[in-house]
Order: sequence, then C-alpha cells, then structure tokens
Amino acid sequence: MKRRALLIGSLLLPLASTKLLAEQSDDGIKRLAIQISDGDPKTYTKALNVVANFARGMSSKGEMFEIEIVAFNAGINLLRTDKSPMIDRVKSLSESIPDITFSACGNTIAGITRKEGKAPPISEYARVVPGGVGRLMVLDNEGYFVIRP
Repeated sequence: MKRRALLIGSLLLPLASTKLLAEQSDDGIKRLAIQISDGDPKTYTKALNVVANFARGMSSKGEMFEIEIVAFNAGINLLRTDKSPMIDRVKSLSESIPDITFSACGNTIAGITRKEGKAPPISEYARVVPGGVGRLMVLDNEGYFVIRP
C-alpha cells in the first residue's frame, strides 16, 4: 500500500510542478524582481551588482529581459535622495538599462511622512507603488523570479 502511494505521488509530482511553471510567461522575456527591505548599504550594493550582472549577461546573449527593484521598509533608503549612499548608481543604472524599474513602497513613504513630518525625497528614477509586498506578489504572478539578495 505504501509503495503504491509513493508511486502515485511520484507520478503526480511532475504534474504539480508543471502547474507552477505554467504561470511563467512564455514570451521569451526573462523577468527578475529584487526585494530590498533592509537598510544595509551592503544589501544595496549586492542588489545593484545582481542587476548589472543580470542585465549584462542577458544583453550579451541577445535575450530580452525586465528587472524591477522593489524597495520598502528600511530598504526605501536606497531610493531616498537625502540618505542613499547609492543614489548615483541608481541614476546610472536607470539611464543605462532601459528595462529596469525602481519601485518605492507608498505605505513606507506614508509612514516616513507621518514620522518625519514631510514626505521623503525619492529619486526621480523611482515610481511609487501602493505597497512593496503587494507589488512583489503581482510580479510573482506575472512570471518574475523574485529574489532577495
């Protein structure tokens, strides 16, 4: 009985994983989403290095790609023009990689605004999304591979 259950389970497992993969887009575009939710400048460096390396690798192969960096909680400091140690690199990547998007969490911005009494200055290269986690969930459903360096 146990052998039969194991055999049936092993036959059904590939079908279950196929369902998960079916959600990924088959248009040939490689999609990468990067979560930045902590305030460590080393995390910013790692994330931006991943972006640059991924873009360079895809471009050298002639592959189409899209990248979105979603910053929330303390990670929002990556996109703050008054606090980010990497703001020049954000600008450089935005200008050199046409298929990159920086998203700033609107919930985090609202919390900072309440705490500091004014809205934090966010890079002109970033767009504000309602919520960082919600945005990552949308991207995951759209076939992006979501990573957190």
